[in-house]
Amino acid sequence: MEYFEKTIKTDEIYKGNIIKVQNLTVSLPNGKEATRDIVLHPGASVVIPINEHGELYMVKQFRKPLDLTTLELPAGKLDSAGEDPKVCAERELMEETGLRAEKIEHLISIHTTPGFCNEVIHMFTATGLTQGESCTDEDEFLDVEKIHVSKLVNMILEHKITDAKTIIGVLLAERMIREKDI
Repeated sequence: MEYFEKTIKTDEIYKGNIIKVQNLTVSLPNGKEATRDIVLHPGASVVIPINEHGELYMVKQFRKPLDLTTLELPAGKLDSAGEDPKVCAERELMEETGLRAEKIEHLISIHTTPGFCNEVIHMFTATGLTQGESCTDEDEFLDVEKIHVSKLVNMILEHKITDAKTIIGVLLAERMIREKDI
């Protein structure tokens, strides 16, 4: 059986600064029609900055959709659909932490919420770190913390870190450190 859903009609519901929302009418594999609400996102990059002591540089910031302060890996959206995710990763690392990396390597790309959104997050490791000045966006307020990967894994298991990209990045970093891939 082929599972493809052909789009018959697209209605734009909302166009904001970051996302667009569309309502699609689709033809199902069985010939019936259904609607799908889709969030279109330009994509993003996340950076896993790891130093030689197994510590990761994390950012603490308030997230309005959750009304919570979260601890996350540095990340940010692509400035345009065609922006190189590595360029975005380098920019976000510098803006949010003030760090520059001797080496930035792509690990994986993930679909964050494929049930309703097309966002892809590109994950990079950053090593050979040197400290400089951070230069956050004027509407961005955050603190940088250096935390050992083992403590971060415990924080995940204690439900103190709930951000999906951060959980994936920390667990990948823990594995890489354990297997001495870094």
